[in-house]
Amino acid sequence: MRHVIALDVGGTGMKAALIGADGSALHEARRATGRERGPDAVVASILDFADELAAYGEKHLGERAAAVGAAVPGIVDAERGIAVYAANLGWRDLPLRELLSRRLGGVPVALGHDVRTGGLAEGRIGAGRGADRFLFVPLGTGIAGAIGIDGVIEPGAHGCAGEIGHIVVRPGGALCGCGQRGCLERLASASAVTRAWAEASGDPDADAADCATAVAAGDPRAVAVWQEAVDALADGLVTALTLLDPRTLIIGGGLAEAGETLFTPLRAAVEARVTFQKLPDIVPAALGDTAGCLGAGLLAWDLLSASASAPIPSTPSTEVRA
Repeated sequence: MRHVIALDVGGTGMKAALIGADGSALHEARRATGRERGPDAVVASILDFADELAAYGEKHLGERAAAVGAAVPGIVDAERGIAVYAANLGWRDLPLRELLSRRLGGVPVALGHDVRTGGLAEGRIGAGRGADRFLFVPLGTGIAGAIGIDGVIEPGAHGCAGEIGHIVVRPGGALCGCGQRGCLERLASASAVTRAWAEASGDPDADAADCATAVAAGDPRAVAVWQEAVDALADGLVTALTLLDPRTLIIGGGLAEAGETLFTPLRAAVEARVTFQKLPDIVPAALGDTAGCLGAGLLAWDLLSASASAPIPSTPSTEVRA
């Protein structure tokens, strides 16, 4: 059965699947990334995992994988197939496409940024299905974004499009890791809500999920923390809506698991801020933590489709084969 390998490499774990031509997962597996062992060990783990998946496909599906799609965090040069930088994994300028292809005997490999790859899946087969323009915003440890246009994710001129988490919404506010102050992710990410609620509640072990539970129970301290995050998020999203005019706004990540505790006040806050802008549908992500893996599979199938439709050179090859 024809299939591709899909790999989603995270800071702590890797998710993988063998994806059939109809988009179904024929086999799924997970492994620890093993970043505590250093960047070289992480690369070895990725290559070994890919090798295991290829062997499984050959044994159980009757043939080797036709292509590989890999989603990785950090800065990614998808065109050259290089994982430029990932702070959590400790690598710089890693030629991951070449390494994977060589390990698997020359199979074609597509490399993508994890958030953009997740956005690709949400846009095509998840919450944004059917939308010609969408914006995918996962609210996790940080905040990122993926801009979808007619089923394709826009990477930007330098691979940095969609970094909504670094829109400054509170000038002069808390220092962000990017060097600016008052960035959106310092106020509205899951980690930001965790910090604020741990301080407000006096419980150092409290997290964003606990805050959401306390909000639902009517705790005024939690409501204040939550509303501050929602207001900051709405400010950032309206800036994005003004620039991008998406038809659908997809919110994912850990904070979105709060459901209507998040979406009801967020929709109201965004609606209160728009003037001439058209209000998009604001919906929860549908694919959960499988989005990156499914998106990697889509990258692999897209690569095969592009290769199949590439024009045949008009000049015959002069290569002589034995």
